[in-house]
Amino acid sequence: MFNHEPPEAYICPFCKLLQGDHSAYNNPDDIVLRTPAAFATIAPKSWPNNRGHVLVIPTGHYENIYDIPDEVLRDVYSMVKRVSLAIRSTYDCDGTSTRQHNEPAGGQDVWHLHVHVFPRYANDQLYLNDKDSVFLPEAERLPYAERLRSFLAAPDRQA
Repeated sequence: MFNHEPPEAYICPFCKLLQGDHSAYNNPDDIVLRTPAAFATIAPKSWPNNRGHVLVIPTGHYENIYDIPDEVLRDVYSMVKRVSLAIRSTYDCDGTSTRQHNEPAGGQDVWHLHVHVFPRYANDQLYLNDKDSVFLPEAERLPYAERLRSFLAAPDRQA
């Protein structure tokens, strides 16, 4: 319907990650939770005051909110809730925010639906710092992944 993914030769970084491909930006060790319908991974791109944010991504390739079946979207947002609770419980943050972008004018730059889950802190100015984002090395992402995996693996936190 409203698609912008190149029709040929698009290499989806999220699909590659699910296939086990490793790069500086996507590493299977960044994945903190996985179900048949969705997975959550530490985002490679980070903002100065909101380190360790997470992307929740459907395992099937859907370009945007317009394409994804409702039942899969429910599973994605159920995981968004779990990840939000994990971040709030383990990051010593003051809250969380979520964002999801559709089409270039909506800020989408990867052609596979994903939801950002950010730790939020008082006066962090997240939405004013988009130009200040940087890619975090794997070693800096790993402590966040370990913290969230540990929290989400606890038996009383299973969905």
